[in-house]
Amino acid sequence: MNTVSPHVFRNNSTYRHIFTRFDEQHRALWCILDPKPRACFTFEVLAELRHFQSGLERLAENGEEDARRVRYVILASRTRGVFNFGGDLALFSRCIAEKDPDTLRKYAKACIDVLHPHAVGFHLPVTTISLVQGDALGGGFEAALASDVFIAERGAQMGFPEVLFNLFPGMGAYNLLDRRMGMLRAERMILHGKIYRAEELHAEGVVDILAEDGRGENALYEYIVRNNGRSNAYEAVMRVRRKLRPLRYEDLLEVVDVWVESAMRVGPREVRLMERLARSQERLSGGITRPFGPNAEKRGKLSAG
Repeated sequence: MNTVSPHVFRNNSTYRHIFTRFDEQHRALWCILDPKPRACFTFEVLAELRHFQSGLERLAENGEEDARRVRYVILASRTRGVFNFGGDLALFSRCIAEKDPDTLRKYAKACIDVLHPHAVGFHLPVTTISLVQGDALGGGFEAALASDVFIAERGAQMGFPEVLFNLFPGMGAYNLLDRRMGMLRAERMILHGKIYRAEELHAEGVVDILAEDGRGENALYEYIVRNNGRSNAYEAVMRVRRKLRPLRYEDLLEVVDVWVESAMRVGPREVRLMERLARSQERLSGGITRPFGPNAEKRGKLSAG
């Protein structure tokens, strides 16, 4: 059998904001972000991601054989120069201006409903990998941090600029950074608001693999090939990591409540800054999309659904 659960994976064309394909040779399932008009996480993008994840999670229901057909789940971006700009700033500014905490809370919950399954490996024997080949800011950085393995090209820039509009990244940043670099260093990074170069984050231990520009996918496949011979040991270590340093959904949900309360105290000046940044993100999101691998558009395209 050479397909992955045809009753679980559906035609890719039904997605508008993500592109997926299955690399059977390496047992790698790609989820490639392609949101329009802005490279950020809107409600629509989050809904598609969650639908994709739900299909992947159902592999476990079909027995061990199906569950082991996917060994790697990779998160990447088709927008050249941008991984993801994070939160929907247009939505944030509107909700704050209109005093609408309920919509903000609904949005934040949708974010952690996507982040948490990825961070715990969908309760499957998989390794999750983030491939960052451009800017990953705010929630985009959070998404990248949620993977077991973080690969970034040297020219990529990452950080949490939320402090510029008197907020903090509230959908997992603190928890995820704490697991990689400790509480105090995580707080400094969040409160500083600095945008870091990939090589700086590699030196800090946040980025696991630093690749030369244009060589990120090569570095990813080199990692997969290198680890295939010791996959049993690596899978066991990942299971131990998740047990000893768990990321609890309930903790993420409590942080969301703090984030919503904080957002509703943001002033008009910060709201105007959010609006300007949202317009800037839309302009920067209009770049050329990138293919993945030789004949990427022609390779097997399977979407979880």
